[in-house]
Amino acid sequence: MYRPMDLDLERVAAYDPRAITDERHDAAVLVPVIDRDGESHLLFTKRADHLGEHPGQMSFPGGGREPRDADSHETALREANEEIALDPADAGIVGRLDDIRTITEYAVTPVVARVPDRQYVPDESEVAEIVVLPVSGLLDPDNYEFEARDHPHYGEIVIHYFHVDGYTVWGATGRIVVDFLERTTDWRAPERIDRDIA
Repeated sequence: MYRPMDLDLERVAAYDPRAITDERHDAAVLVPVIDRDGESHLLFTKRADHLGEHPGQMSFPGGGREPRDADSHETALREANEEIALDPADAGIVGRLDDIRTITEYAVTPVVARVPDRQYVPDESEVAEIVVLPVSGLLDPDNYEFEARDHPHYGEIVIHYFHVDGYTVWGATGRIVVDFLERTTDWRAPERIDRDIA
């Protein structure tokens, strides 16, 4: 039986993340950590099927930075409020992970926060479903796979897949999950991966 590793969010709090400042667009996502029955979980959204970008994919609440946003924390909290009705006052910001580049020319800042274990309300115009997955399931090696792909602009990139409870987390969100797990546990992705492009 697979035994989950302890989650150490203090590593995130103490970490000085890498910022990306040369992409055409800036965005931020909230990585919501929920304590449920004494076990850490992550909250994801399943994107609505009618959306133009990444329909039906699993993601973290988030989106593009707007001029009124003071910083990436504010972007992530505003988007989480819009997408899942999370009150920003209920989010305990822990810290940030490394920015990632996406193939759609975004620099995405992942903001990690503890959030309450309660019923969240999806914005049906963007979110088809709110999904809470156990970190132990993400850590289980039987639920993880990766593949290398050739990208016309970035060259070889690595795609990470986490298959948990009937859901598959991959793409940019999979890359963020990799960074989160490597930062907070002793889990490691295979050595030969691209650290920049998701």
